[in-house]
Amino acid sequence: MNFDHAQLQALAAILRCGSFEAAAGELGVTQSAVSQRLKALEDRVGTRLVHRGQPCTGTDAGRRIAAHAAHVGLLEQSLARDLGASVSGRGSTVRIAVNADSLATWFLPALAGVPELLFDLVVDDQEYSADWLRRGEVAAAVTSHDRPVSGCDCIALGALRYVATASPAYMKRHFPDGVSPEAVARAPMLRFDPKDYLQSRWMQKHLGCKLSPPSHRLPSSQGFVEACLLGLGWGMNPEILARPHIEAGRLVTLLEGAGYETPLYWQHSRLLGDALAPLTRAVRRQARSDLPGN
Repeated sequence: MNFDHAQLQALAAILRCGSFEAAAGELGVTQSAVSQRLKALEDRVGTRLVHRGQPCTGTDAGRRIAAHAAHVGLLEQSLARDLGASVSGRGSTVRIAVNADSLATWFLPALAGVPELLFDLVVDDQEYSADWLRRGEVAAAVTSHDRPVSGCDCIALGALRYVATASPAYMKRHFPDGVSPEAVARAPMLRFDPKDYLQSRWMQKHLGCKLSPPSHRLPSSQGFVEACLLGLGWGMNPEILARPHIEAGRLVTLLEGAGYETPLYWQHSRLLGDALAPLTRAVRRQARSDLPGN
């Protein structure tokens, strides 16, 4: 199936901007033109591509087609550079699935090393980010899966190290006699979201049992650290973020030397390998700097 470039641009702009009006402003056309282009594309593929709302969101098919358009744009930009042609306008957009803790610690400096690209980041747990690749909705992902997704290359990055931390006041209040399974079962815990099993795995590894403490749900990496500092609960924080607070005495570890490491991998579409090469180099370079085991 051949797609009309202007129609693909309209779809991508609507999903990127969240409204037909904003998409029209970005593309420099009328809102009516954006609506007509989207309708023509939907008629061509035979299905709805956009959920109309505030904001507008893509259907499964719409997200897939928008990702395809972004991938084609990336390949065209890469080819133009290889041929020595000038590239005008804004850079191509690369959609990447990345876990929140990587985004809060080491990943952004890698993106800053590739100024010729624009980025559309999807935040999801490292155990689920590969699903975005399987659905064809992203070009690359930071994931905990070491087996390549079909059609993708997989590169080991190292491991993100976590430490179970809490404030001194929290430790005094909830663990006056030490950190035991009985005390942990009663002490408030932090959990990022329903996909977050880090605390459970740490308890299984270092306490030898499965526990379900009362928990706060807090979907923010920086918020996790702040909540620990404020004594709301204990949680698994990236060592990179927790280390300054531990050194200053504002946070303490629940058990000395009882860390937990999550191996991370960079997976990207093999078809886009050459176009993504500068980004892959930047990601690997930053991982060597910030992640142990690389």
